[in-house]
Amino acid sequence: MKQLAYSVVLTALAGCAQLPAVTATQATKAPASGEIMNFIIPADALGARDPQLATVLAKAGTLAAQQHQPTTVLVTALASDFPYLNQAIWKGVPSQRAATVTLENLTAGMNQSYSVSIKPAP
Repeated sequence: MKQLAYSVVLTALAGCAQLPAVTATQATKAPASGEIMNFIIPADALGARDPQLATVLAKAGTLAAQQHQPTTVLVTALASDFPYLNQAIWKGVPSQRAATVTLENLTAGMNQSYSVSIKPAP
């Protein structure tokens, strides 16, 4: 299941027009212990509101909702981007599974990558 999720995310991210090669490499890293998935959001794709990025974010929401246990989706970005990112993620969460997904926002600091990670809820 995890390999399928990585493939879906990498395929979608590979289609983003301004996706730097480094980001694709970072997205293939194994998630930290306990994480279901994580990926870096390319700043230029976010700034351009790339439709493929919105698709990837919705698929992340779908993946979080498909887990057997409750999950937390942690979004790290600038505060001004949270409404867009959160809305795109929630589009992928079926309404009957919304109670099992928690969305948390963390404001990115200087030189910190924008990212999305999915992990089991504490």
